[in-house]
Amino acid sequence: MQAIMEPIFDIGYLVSVIVLGVLMLRRGQGAERLFGAMAVTLGAGDSFHLIPRVAALRTTGLAAHAAALGVGRLVTSLTMTAFYVLLYYVWRRRYRVQGRRGLTAAVWLLAAARAALCLLPQNAWTSPNPPLFWGVARNIPFTLLGVLLMVLWFQSAAGGRDKGFGHLWLALAVSFGCYIPVVLFADAVPAVGILMIPKTCAYLWAVLIGYNDMKRRLSVQ
Repeated sequence: MQAIMEPIFDIGYLVSVIVLGVLMLRRGQGAERLFGAMAVTLGAGDSFHLIPRVAALRTTGLAAHAAALGVGRLVTSLTMTAFYVLLYYVWRRRYRVQGRRGLTAAVWLLAAARAALCLLPQNAWTSPNPPLFWGVARNIPFTLLGVLLMVLWFQSAAGGRDKGFGHLWLALAVSFGCYIPVVLFADAVPAVGILMIPKTCAYLWAVLIGYNDMKRRLSVQ
């Protein structure tokens, strides 16, 4: 069943996110186009992990493709970091934020720390059993970056302050709420890995928030 249902889910997610991102790049303006670039980055990056995973499920199984899946996870880890940096600049453009150099420096510092930790050979990305310690370590700055973006979007958009993006912070919170248990416990309890499904749906929800906001603007022009 997994060899059928998971590929359908993964391909559907990738196509949806990339198509929505391209539409925003073509039809959007200002922050909308940057949001579209962010969505395409998300989908393109995830494809490095999900397409090898689909191929593995449809052929000889995940264990036989550990190296390809590991490299895919590395690329996805880097592009997810870029996703959050772009989301920060979407926030700045949408709310016309000026200055705040300390905040920008914090975003880039956390992103650089995440990227540097991901690139360390100790991660053993291509190993069938990569060390849990480095899985946790590289996700510390990533989680801090995500929490920072949640707070910024909550402060600017939640509570009716921006109806179009009022729930974006919640989509981010759901994604991290599902992702962190997988990082910590999936090796010991493989069933925890099922949380990657709602985590992926949360990212699709985030992209749909941006796309639907653009549609509303276009509908009143």
